[in-house]
Amino acid sequence: IYAIPLEILEEIFLNLPHHQVVCICRLVCRQWKEVADSESLWIERCRREGYQPCHASRTPSDWREFYFLCKKRRNLIKNPRGDNAMKFWEIIANGGDRWNPEGLLFAHPNEEVKNNFVTSYQKCVKSQLIDLVNEGYSPSFLDDFQPDVRVSDWYAPRWDCGSEYEINVQLLNENRHPIQTFAPSKIYFEQWNDQKWQQITHVFQNYGPGARYVQFTHGGKDRQFWAGWYGIRVTDSRVEICPARDT
Repeated sequence: IYAIPLEILEEIFLNLPHHQVVCICRLVCRQWKEVADSESLWIERCRREGYQPCHASRTPSDWREFYFLCKKRRNLIKNPRGDNAMKFWEIIANGGDRWNPEGLLFAHPNEEVKNNFVTSYQKCVKSQLIDLVNEGYSPSFLDDFQPDVRVSDWYAPRWDCGSEYEINVQLLNENRHPIQTFAPSKIYFEQWNDQKWQQITHVFQNYGPGARYVQFTHGGKDRQFWAGWYGIRVTDSRVEICPARDT
């Protein structure tokens, strides 16, 4: 039996699905494991698939981990659109007739969004705590690489009712103390507005070591004190870990 040259074996692995390389190929023999674990293989996979680190000054210590975290980028907020009622959300304030998950009153720019949360005539605020380590991001990766943490939220008023919207997102350390905070001023809408969906975004960067949680909190109310659900609408909230540059 002749050994396959390493450069040819690496090229073969580069053309196989990444999970097969890790779960099957690296178990075949010592030579295959050496190639499957090599830094050069994962650097080249990243290059071919366009995964470039967000910050040139910070290169991954583990390129395989970097590659897999890029592949698994996803929204860490659970039930972001109200498809599952209020599940996964902690209710901080539930004034008036309380939070209400319901179908859209008017179309969202993303056709996949069919539902939203609606506030009432007194303050309604809800929150979700995301444990980054439990979501698969190792402490060493978070501390050494400090990937961008992108947060966003969509909100909209009713055209016939004044309302207000607020958001507060914090990066927390292991003791749940704030490292960085995004807390813009409240946004107010007058009655008889243009009733459009708007998106607010923020990217946490250069936050230093220690980030372990994200606390996402938002809400608002209507300003006419009408019974029912005439307040601000929120949907498609997102928290994403972004190791690679958006292209």
